[in-house]
Amino acid sequence: MLRPRFIPCLLLRDKRLVKTRRFANPSYVGDPQNTVGIFSEMEVDELFILDIGVAKENHAIDWPLLEGIATASFMPFGYGGGVTTTDDVARLHALGAEKVILNTAAFRDRTLVERVASRFGSQTVVVSVDVVGTGDAARVLVAGTETSTEPVEYARAMQECGAGELLLTSVDREGTFEGYDVDLVRRVTETVSIPVVANGGCANLDHVRAAVLAGASGAAAGSMVVFQGPNRAVLVNYPTRAELRATFA
Repeated sequence: MLRPRFIPCLLLRDKRLVKTRRFANPSYVGDPQNTVGIFSEMEVDELFILDIGVAKENHAIDWPLLEGIATASFMPFGYGGGVTTTDDVARLHALGAEKVILNTAAFRDRTLVERVASRFGSQTVVVSVDVVGTGDAARVLVAGTETSTEPVEYARAMQECGAGELLLTSVDREGTFEGYDVDLVRRVTETVSIPVVANGGCANLDHVRAAVLAGASGAAAGSMVVFQGPNRAVLVNYPTRAELRATFA
């Protein structure tokens, strides 16, 4: 069994690192390249980087920005935002990205997942599943619009298309420090056999442990690793290896 992972999830918009709350009101938290460099110095095992402006603002991938980030990263990282072709994936690989995170493009064209998995291997493909609502009322959110798609069945479909991993985000909890939607995590992980990374709401390592106990193979966090204290003072941080070992024991 693979060791559970705790993954910083960083959000890009307009060349800046930002943090949102329920996918709204992005606030500036730092320079992307400097922040990635700090996480490298902390010996973080893995990093997710999502450009949240691409789908909503319909702009292209910022390749110069990614090149700068890649030079600062000495850890495996996955990138998502504006990836629509296998050539995009090839270029990301050339920069050093280990994984590509597909969201809007995967929902609109499921064959993209199949084509990327066929060319680069399923281990390359992470499908990001953004979810609004809870329980039976939960639905997949795509490019800011709620769809009629039920997340558990969508997760199953993405696995069948060749996804090697899912990034499962509760939009209602994102940036709130209220903890992961463990019921959603449990329902998805009981349905699929590929790794699921829980995201949205993490405030502490107890939340991380709860997600793993619910079946997640890993937990991603944004606010927890860029903010410190109730006033949300910006401070890049990451648990020690001893703390993570105790969390996953």
